[in-house]
Amino acid sequence: MIIFWAFLYNLIIFPILFIFGLVGTLFNKKLKDGFKGRMMSLHTLRSYFKDFDRSYNVYWFHVASHGEFQQVLPVLAGLKEIEPQCTVLVSFFSPAGYQNVKNEQIDCKIYLPFDFVWSIWKALKIIRPKKIIFAGYDIWPNLIWISYLRNIHTTIFAAYFKDKTYKIFPVIRNFYRSVYHSFSTIYTISESDYLLLQKIVSVNKSPLIRVLGNPRYDQVKNHADTFTKERTMSVLQREKRIVAGSVWPEDEAVISQPIIQLLKENEEISLLWVPHEPTDDNIQAAIQKFEKYGFSVNRHNSKFDLDIRGARVVVVGVVGILSKLYWQCQIAYIGGGFSTGVHNVMEPAIARLPVLFGPKHDNSHEAGELIQAGGGFSVKTSLDVTTRFSELLNDQDYYMNASYAATDVIHRNLGSSTRVVRGIIRD
Repeated sequence: MIIFWAFLYNLIIFPILFIFGLVGTLFNKKLKDGFKGRMMSLHTLRSYFKDFDRSYNVYWFHVASHGEFQQVLPVLAGLKEIEPQCTVLVSFFSPAGYQNVKNEQIDCKIYLPFDFVWSIWKALKIIRPKKIIFAGYDIWPNLIWISYLRNIHTTIFAAYFKDKTYKIFPVIRNFYRSVYHSFSTIYTISESDYLLLQKIVSVNKSPLIRVLGNPRYDQVKNHADTFTKERTMSVLQREKRIVAGSVWPEDEAVISQPIIQLLKENEEISLLWVPHEPTDDNIQAAIQKFEKYGFSVNRHNSKFDLDIRGARVVVVGVVGILSKLYWQCQIAYIGGGFSTGVHNVMEPAIARLPVLFGPKHDNSHEAGELIQAGGGFSVKTSLDVTTRFSELLNDQDYYMNASYAATDVIHRNLGSSTRVVRGIIRD
C-alpha cells in the first residue's frame, strides 16, 4: 500500500501542490521567500557538512514555524545536556520561523527542502542524521518514506489529532496509515490522541506509540520564570489593560467594536493591540481606526524597552516581545480563531490572564484544556466578546477563578520535555 500511495503522491499530489505554490509566489511574499529559501537548502547543507566530523551524532529537527519551535526548545536543551557534542540541524517550513528563530542550541538552520524524491535523497545523503524528529503536525511523506528505506530513525512528538480529524476517513486514513506506519516512534500529547492514532496505524509492526505530553508547556514555564523574578505583584494590581494578540482581519471584524465600546464606557481600561502581520500598512490602519474614536494611540517599536504606558491604546509593530507584554495586562484575546486556527494561548495563560479566542481552536490542544479548566473562553460573535469581557471585568471572583485556572493548566502539564528527550535517546 505504501508503494501505491508513494506513486500517487509523487506523480500527482505533490506536483500539483508545487505548481500551486509556485503560482502563489507571484502574489504572496511569504511563499516567494519560502521558495527562494528551499532552493538554497541543499547548497547550505553541502557547505556546512563539507568537512564535518562524522564521529558526532546529527539530530535533524523539523518544525513548521516559530510557534512549533517553542515545543522544540526545551527538548534541544535537554538533548544538548546529555550529548553536548551532538550536532542539531533545524529545518523550517515557514519563513516566519526561519527568519525569526535565532538560538544558540541550533548548529545549522535551513528551510525544509522540497519534498521531491531526489531532493530529499540528496539531503539525507549529505546530513546522514542519526534521528529525524518532527514537532507537532508538519510531516512530509517522502522525507518519512525515504528515511524508512535508509533505516533512519524517525520520531514525531507532541502529536495531536482533532476529535473529528479527516485523517480517520476511509481513503484518507489509508494514505496517512502509509505515512505514520513508516515512523519509528510517535509520542502523542494525550490519551485521546493515542487512541485516534491507533485507529490510523492499526496494522502489524506499527511504530512505538507513547503518551508523553507537550514540551511547549515546559518552554512557556521556563521562559516565564526568567522574566517574572521582579514581577510578583498580584494580577489585580496591574493596569486594567486588555491585550489583543496575533489579530487577523477576521478577528478584527468581530472584536473591534466590543473593545472600542469598552474603552468608551470605562476610562480605566486601556488596550494593547498586536496585529498578526505587523506591517506598516496594518499598524497605520490600526492607529487611524482608534484615533478616529478619539483615543490617544502610541506605536511601540522597541524590542528592549517594555514600557507601554502613556496612551489608551498601544499598537505593537515588532515581533518577539508579546510574551513579556502579557505581564502588563489583565485579559487576553488571541487571534487566529476566526481564520487559520488559534495561535499560542499558553503565553498569556502563564501570565495569569484569562484567554478569549475564536471558535476555530481545534488545532490547539492547549485551548481545549483552558476551556475545560475555566481559564479560556471560545467566542463566536461580537456579543459573546462583550459579555465575556464584562463578566471578567466586573466580577472579581469570577476573574480570579479564571486567572488561576489558566495558569494551573500550564503547571499540570509540565515535565513532557524530559520524557521526550529520554524517548529520543533510548527508543
